[in-house]
Amino acid sequence: MADKKKLMRALAGERQAVPPVWLMRQAGRYLPEYRATRAQAGDFLSLCYNPDLAAEVTLQPIRRFGFDAAILFADILLVPHALGADLWFETGEGPRLSTITTPADMARIKPADAIHDHLAPVYETVRILSRELPSDVALIGFAGAPWTVATYMIAGRGTPDQGPAHALISADRALFEQLLERITDATIAYLSAQIDAGAETVKLFDSWAGSLKGDDFDAYAVKPARAIIAALKARYPHVPVIAFPREAGPRYQGFAHATGADCVALDNSVDAAWAAAHVQTDGCVQGNLDPALMVTGGDALTAEAQRIVQAFAGGPHIFNLGHGITPDADPDNVHRLLEAIRG
Repeated sequence: MADKKKLMRALAGERQAVPPVWLMRQAGRYLPEYRATRAQAGDFLSLCYNPDLAAEVTLQPIRRFGFDAAILFADILLVPHALGADLWFETGEGPRLSTITTPADMARIKPADAIHDHLAPVYETVRILSRELPSDVALIGFAGAPWTVATYMIAGRGTPDQGPAHALISADRALFEQLLERITDATIAYLSAQIDAGAETVKLFDSWAGSLKGDDFDAYAVKPARAIIAALKARYPHVPVIAFPREAGPRYQGFAHATGADCVALDNSVDAAWAAAHVQTDGCVQGNLDPALMVTGGDALTAEAQRIVQAFAGGPHIFNLGHGITPDADPDNVHRLLEAIRG
């Protein structure tokens, strides 16, 4: 069925008059049915580790909107949790982790091959989805890219500028690179298990790639992505990989070639016409509507969605947002978006 799925055709390099569409965080708090299921689970982590409920929230936006792809409901911080980091979520504030800032901290982190049992519920979610998704809907697995995951493990939380991670690079680059290598190996194992369970494509989210400059971007955004993609391609040569080096700016150009990614996802800080001329020339691109338009809606949403579709009409394109849909988005605006794209 994969060749009949619009998303998989785009990832294979096919230009389509109407691009496939899905939205980052399409299963989320803007949907009342998601909020009800999360309340049933009790808390966010319990939802992530409950295969039946995680599959349910993954399926909810497919039922409501008819997207062309479903993305596994999980969190990028499940990998550090599986590696032995303490992880909890503060209501209204987000994730908190125990920190890795010294060799003694690093010594407590488990080897990459020890994550499988901890993450078994995630793989079961994938198996459920591979059975229950409509036959024309593709299933996307995902993981956080090593740099982004490392920033959380070092700071113990999200930060505006990833300053603690940059400080560790300056103070003890060898320790930082040891942590990055451990995350890289664990990410290969994690994504491989998702593919074994039924994921048809996988995505690497490097949400904080834009804070890396110069040689550090090459060393800590490009190099780990290249290692992960090469390992996956060696095992699963026909499984495409989407890479999202968010806020990479001009470094989006050439990223697919440098890493081996089949598709590069774009944030909304780059112009679609520029990306068509400089990024889409290397293959499929994904993006890149401003998520704020999913809140405000109106004619501006329709016009911008159609402008993006037209800008990328010359090559393979997957329509998406430049970042995740926000909790204050109006579900009616999703219907408006789909009408703008599909007519």
